[in-house]
Amino acid sequence: MIDLKPAVQTFLKKSPQSHFWSGRYQEGSSDQVLPVYNPATGEVLAQIRSGIAQDVSLAVESAQKAFAVWSGLTPQERSAHLHRFADLLEKEQEELAQIESLDVGKAIVNARGFDIPFGIQCVRYYADLSVSFSRSTPLGIPQMEARVHRSPYGVCGFIFPWNFPFDLLFWGIIPALAAGNTVVIKPSEVTPLSTLYVAELAIRAGIPEGVINVVTGDGLSVGVPLSDHPLVRRMSFTGSGRAGVEVAQRCAKRIIPCKLELGGKGAAVLFEDVDLESAAKQLAGAITFNTGQVCCTASRWFVQRKILNEFQKTVTDHLSKVKIGTSLDETTEMGPLASQVHKNRVIGYFEQGVQQGASVLLAPDRMENKAGYYLSPFLLSGADENICFREEIFGPTAFISVFDSEEEVIDRVNSISYGLANSVWSRDLVRANRVAEKLIAGNSWINAHNVFAYGLPYGGVNGSGYGGGVNSPETFQDYFMAKTIARPLS
Repeated sequence: MIDLKPAVQTFLKKSPQSHFWSGRYQEGSSDQVLPVYNPATGEVLAQIRSGIAQDVSLAVESAQKAFAVWSGLTPQERSAHLHRFADLLEKEQEELAQIESLDVGKAIVNARGFDIPFGIQCVRYYADLSVSFSRSTPLGIPQMEARVHRSPYGVCGFIFPWNFPFDLLFWGIIPALAAGNTVVIKPSEVTPLSTLYVAELAIRAGIPEGVINVVTGDGLSVGVPLSDHPLVRRMSFTGSGRAGVEVAQRCAKRIIPCKLELGGKGAAVLFEDVDLESAAKQLAGAITFNTGQVCCTASRWFVQRKILNEFQKTVTDHLSKVKIGTSLDETTEMGPLASQVHKNRVIGYFEQGVQQGASVLLAPDRMENKAGYYLSPFLLSGADENICFREEIFGPTAFISVFDSEEEVIDRVNSISYGLANSVWSRDLVRANRVAEKLIAGNSWINAHNVFAYGLPYGGVNGSGYGGGVNSPETFQDYFMAKTIARPLS
């Protein structure tokens, strides 16, 4: 077990944790508090204030006031601010990793090795992109001086989930900030701590007050008034399809754009010529990374009949060896699920799947003798009608289906309403690319899964969302309003 950094200990002793707007922590308008649990122990890690509509209004007004200052800076000036912010985040990497690990229950080695450094890279990527991006594009129209000019929207609202609070925060707000917008954030009430810590770091780094604002609380008390607020000119929601539809409907009533990053039910298609050991190792790693709480992970594995038995044996062996432990243990490969409610939900899917006839290739250990929300990986197989095949479970599990032909597997993969990320596994790269093009999803990966890089667009289609995705120039452009400016010459 690692020792907590002094700054982390001091931060966690604040009780309750307060909202953040106008450059400082704010108690807000309600005395109600919500507990934040440590998934590794089940104990209360912290308390947060439960915001109400009045708090949202104060945060939005803070962001609106700061918009004139922030958007009035040159791109070079905003870029310099963001780079200084990244510098401080890098100095605080271990503190951030510890907070993220404690709050989400994820293995500290993953928080250190992926979450925190990848989020910081996002700041530098958009800081640099914002300087080179042309905000005016001349139009070649006869007898006319014309151009398209792009300007920021103003106040942008963000609602984030609990599985990757640090990375999703940065993927969302940094392109908006780099474009000159200001932001109001509702983090998940389950995992709000790294967001609050980041808001304080932003002020320490010199980001003007009011540019980044945070209101904590649940969706009904905070998310709804944020989506409805008349000064919020753009919304972004990451989370479940059901809640995403509600946010989109509220934005539609006000006729403002809304970006949706929703669930996934990724498929991995394994052809008989695949590198079996590599595929098994990577896919086992995909469903145990962050305890399977990853929207784009591959949870439906289509395996060509000839290699079915060998693949099942190999991947089950890998899953059986995953070291499950507390989040701050540096030898832990997979930590607990994020909450008891979610653990019960995942177990419920397993039980329903078995009742509907699924075969159990690897049964889950519910680890009920261990404090915290632990659950070992489990693996099922069976028919496409099974609930565990069709619905997103969001845990350390996958469902194996056998297929015979290329045409058959394409049709079956595309039968699911989600459309976030699939992968194709084959030594025949011509076939792999052909199949990847035909699978309906925002992302198709070849001989790998969960592939991310800045500059590589990532977003969903169908039930997995819409609206510009993340991590790419398209994301940055999404936070500008485009208008034409024209002058007739004759």
